[in-house]
Amino acid sequence: MTRLTLHTVESAPADSRPLMDKAIANNGFLPNLIAVLSSAPVALETYLTVSGINARASLSLAEREVVQITAARLHGCDFCVAGHTAVALKKAEMDTPVVCSLQLGSATGDARLDALADFTRAVVATRGAVSDAELAAFRAAGFTEGQALEVLLGVSLATLCNFANNLAGTPINPQLEAYRPGALQAA
Repeated sequence: MTRLTLHTVESAPADSRPLMDKAIANNGFLPNLIAVLSSAPVALETYLTVSGINARASLSLAEREVVQITAARLHGCDFCVAGHTAVALKKAEMDTPVVCSLQLGSATGDARLDALADFTRAVVATRGAVSDAELAAFRAAGFTEGQALEVLLGVSLATLCNFANNLAGTPINPQLEAYRPGALQAA
């Protein structure tokens, strides 16, 4: 049960409504994260703005989803794990076993994606103060200094939505249930 209001477009503050309409148009449904964030129009605007900026990063969509799934798992946000699993499979066209591994925090078998997941874990665990060895391993996998900063961008985005969902107790939308942690392994 959610601890914060899951707004509809009709119940949300007026400044949130156009942003909610846009989210519905993009997703085909109102994600419960958007319904929660709409209580604070500036929080909703920040989430959508930073999402748009993150989408322009040089990291590929699949790589950005590695960051999002890894951070969401570490932050204990099943809603975001489910949502980003859906994106990873449907839009980034990642292989199901790779995404299942990310959900579990285990090796994917792809050295580049594993280095990215490892670096993301280190960023979250150290609040950005990664060791020289962790940064070197990330760079050795072919990533740039700029992409190290893009991981921070992705973690900052994840932190906003993961923590909002954790605060609210946001339920996973029915449209995302098949992607919840453990659901793919059970299928």
